[in-house]
Amino acid sequence: MILPNGTHLTYCTNIHPGENWADVLASLKQYLPEVKKQLSPEAPFGVGLRLSNLASQELLIGNNLAEFKSWLHAEGLYVFTMNGFPYGGFHHQEVKDAVHKPDWTTQNRLAYTIRLAYILAELLPEGMEGGISTSPLSYKPWLGFNKVRFNEVFKTAAKHLTLLTEELIYLKETTGKNIHIDIEPEPDGLLENTQEVISFYQKWLLYIGCKRLTSTRGLSPDEAVHALLNHIRVCYDVCHFALAYEAPADTFAKLKAAGIQIGKIQLSAALKTELPTGEAARSDLAQKLQPFAESTYLHQVVERDVFGKLNYYSDLPYALQHIQKPTATEWRTHFHVPLFTQNYIGLNSTQDDVETVLTYIAEHPQLTQHLEVETYTWEVLPEGLKTDLTTSIVRELEWVLQQTQIKENA
Repeated sequence: MILPNGTHLTYCTNIHPGENWADVLASLKQYLPEVKKQLSPEAPFGVGLRLSNLASQELLIGNNLAEFKSWLHAEGLYVFTMNGFPYGGFHHQEVKDAVHKPDWTTQNRLAYTIRLAYILAELLPEGMEGGISTSPLSYKPWLGFNKVRFNEVFKTAAKHLTLLTEELIYLKETTGKNIHIDIEPEPDGLLENTQEVISFYQKWLLYIGCKRLTSTRGLSPDEAVHALLNHIRVCYDVCHFALAYEAPADTFAKLKAAGIQIGKIQLSAALKTELPTGEAARSDLAQKLQPFAESTYLHQVVERDVFGKLNYYSDLPYALQHIQKPTATEWRTHFHVPLFTQNYIGLNSTQDDVETVLTYIAEHPQLTQHLEVETYTWEVLPEGLKTDLTTSIVRELEWVLQQTQIKENA
């Protein structure tokens, strides 16, 4: 959907199972026309497309891409953003830290992302820019939280992102389509907060990228920096930055000052709970949190203590072992809970951060052109929170539309 300020709003189709192209297409045909009918019957409806590596390869076989493009046009649908973070399986299996594999040190991650860019350039309507979210380079626990190993990954990732930028420059020259790759910080990712993102750009990406692009493309240093900042942007996932306890306005201001653009904002909420005093009360809270400690996805917990210090747990089951820690005051859990409610069986969420971001966008419409709801946990929600998937999608987007109208009229 295109909002009155020109921003495109959709949901991410990573919520639909399907790792090969046939299954992906079947899911899209099952859900997208009905969602469009309910939300945007008279106007085109945007799609946040998620393709696994396998699906992206199969889409390029024979006439698959041309036929998909024709179906989108016939249904009044258009693709403007893609999710290139999960490379492999994302449903009906244990994903956990495998969601980061392969990381940006590998040729596989580079080749997959380039393939997605060429697909998006073909599907993207004229006059629009396209974005593809991607992983935060790597996963800190794999690297032993070792700064030397971090730097090795930063260097290799910067080289690969520069090679990617060269491809995106070529795509823009040959097709007129401007495609950007949007790095998505998240808890325990090699990039997980604003300062880490800025540091990577300034110490690694712009230095390494500028040196190569001036040599291979004949760009001036200023032109090289502009190309890198245009094609490599940030995906601001509201849930993830809420877990970093960062105020949205502060993050946006710091990134802007560094010249780093927001390619896409993913509208998502994390579980949030104030930790009560007393052993019995905390045991009761642990019982409420237990159903969210499921086995498919990582659910990192970021704890704030009485001193304002942030402490990190790699997954909710591990955090629950420490719930009686007396100095802990608040937990935020990486579980993408529905946006439309702030109460989950007696637990709360960071829905307020989503509202704050939507207010900021209303006041700064130039921040980004792409908004994407990313509540992908419908299959693993505790009983009592699950409902029909189409109804869930529509309810999420209706809530965002309602909030958007409130912010614009304020």
